[in-house]
Amino acid sequence: MRFKREIILEGGDQDRVTPTLAEVAKTAGGSAFSTNQEEALVTGRVDVIVHSLKDLPTTVTEGTTLLTTPGPREDVRDVLCGATLDGLPEGARLGTGAPRRVAQLLALRPDLEVVPIRGNVPGRLARTTKGSLDAVVLAAAGLNRLGLMPEVHQVLDPVAFPPSPGQGALGIQVRTDSPAARLLGGTGDPQVDACVRAERALLAELHGGCSVPVGAWGRVESDGLLHLSAAVTSLDGAAQVTGAGSGPLDDPEKLGACVAADLLAQGAAGILAAIRKP
Repeated sequence: MRFKREIILEGGDQDRVTPTLAEVAKTAGGSAFSTNQEEALVTGRVDVIVHSLKDLPTTVTEGTTLLTTPGPREDVRDVLCGATLDGLPEGARLGTGAPRRVAQLLALRPDLEVVPIRGNVPGRLARTTKGSLDAVVLAAAGLNRLGLMPEVHQVLDPVAFPPSPGQGALGIQVRTDSPAARLLGGTGDPQVDACVRAERALLAELHGGCSVPVGAWGRVESDGLLHLSAAVTSLDGAAQVTGAGSGPLDDPEKLGACVAADLLAQGAAGILAAIRKP
């Protein structure tokens, strides 16, 4: 079997100027990082798509399916690059374009000045040494894969800073019942798959995406159960609700829905509604 790689650029790859991915997605008329690839899959131009799962909407295009998530999963955590939280002076300038990261950081350090930035990893890291930023926040997964973890950094605790649902995981998308689906159907890691399915189920229940500050972290602990913790935070960090739960690995969607219901009961709907107002 021979595989041929085809690179397909998305709106989020081509537009490096617009400060937030939510605005890019609106301009592109779909997802900032999956619309063109899914079209190529449906039309038969490609047979398999490899996604960064955190960038893929919770509902995939009709006629396609996500295979069991491959493992091992990369580090799910976020990394503060160029400084530590305790070492940042009052009013420090911190770069990130992700609403979730903005909200979670301001919940802990409301004095920070958050500057929206986008671009590739080396370019964003350079803003801390050659630019006007004191620090930037990036995913540990990307830093590890590129071998670019900076000397001065702080890996953020995923309990206090739950990552984007699916962060650190790959998503393998194929046409339903295609030869590629049959060929790759036995691959994947069931434990990793259960974790990301719980996270994505929670996000779906909250009607969220990359433009809303929802964090979720699923993991299998020593008791053999699937554990899920999550947070919804207002963009200014002033309001935050958190929830956690556990359950069997064979029903991750139920766990995601239960933790989402807990968040909604605490007022998550109000936080998200305020963010979605035009």
